[in-house]
Amino acid sequence: MLGLLPLAAVIIAYLLGSVCMAIPVCALCGLPDPRLQGSHNPGATNVLRLGGKGAALLTLLGDALKGFLPIVVMRHVGASTLLQTCLGLAAFLGHLYPLYFRFRGGKGVATAFGLIFALSPWLGLATAATWLLVFVLRRISSLAALLAFALMPVYAYFLHAGTPPLLALISLLLILRHRRNILALWRGEEKRLQSSDGA
Repeated sequence: MLGLLPLAAVIIAYLLGSVCMAIPVCALCGLPDPRLQGSHNPGATNVLRLGGKGAALLTLLGDALKGFLPIVVMRHVGASTLLQTCLGLAAFLGHLYPLYFRFRGGKGVATAFGLIFALSPWLGLATAATWLLVFVLRRISSLAALLAFALMPVYAYFLHAGTPPLLALISLLLILRHRRNILALWRGEEKRLQSSDGA
């Protein structure tokens, strides 16, 4: 019976992760379906362009909490670091391949940030600082995410945070979900976020 509890926790984390917040937030705010407008990605950056900062912030916080809450809850009942990282991975996979939305989800940046902050605030801060530095210099959200999460498993290794091989898998999946952005960056076509976006 006890052996079923970790499996149940992983399934619940996946189901929680499957709630792509951009979709209900846009519906509640009277905005177009983010899967059909803008970049067609149900994430905070696309919601920012479609509906402004308020809707984007709700999306960002909701998606981050999906990765954060399962880890924090299970840590309080004595879950191992490995299980905590598995829960984060499950929530992340739920966001990428959501059960409720025909397995068509987002790119996972906010959910990934939520889970790494839950695993280790220092890991979260190191990754967020990398994202912020790149974004301030280039104003390109996708480039900031790609570089930050490419370095995240390295930070995890030196900070002894989470389970680095599983975190490397999360980074790899996140990078693969950005393959169109990578092509656009290569061609010099990736859009910058202007100061007026979402104003």
